[in-house]
Amino acid sequence: MAARLVARLGPRDHVTSTIRDLHWLPVQQRITYKLCTMMHLVNIGRALTYLINSVTATRDVVSRSRLRSSSSHHYEQPRTRHKLGERSFSFASPAAWNRLPPSLHELTNTVTFKKHLKTHLFTRAFGP
Repeated sequence: MAARLVARLGPRDHVTSTIRDLHWLPVQQRITYKLCTMMHLVNIGRALTYLINSVTATRDVVSRSRLRSSSSHHYEQPRTRHKLGERSFSFASPAAWNRLPPSLHELTNTVTFKKHLKTHLFTRAFGP
């Protein structure tokens, strides 16, 4: 609706090209952007304590301490019994974070991370 309002489109006009021209992310990519931004803050240790405590880094899992994955910046996804549990921060954020390319995991500057993350998600949504 916001794209229709900004571009003064009619109710039957397509908004995909307008969203692309405005360089806006679709809703699903926007959700991923927010989750990954919070996980970036967790990863660099600047998030709120309760967010840091709600996720577990793979390197902190005792059974994986000798595996190659322990040196990565991945986080464990807890098991859920219901589909609703997959919406929780402790499940959805590590899932979104682990799908990112390793080059984004290594960024420590938040502004740079956000810029590269938006470019990555925009390219994934609309292609090159």
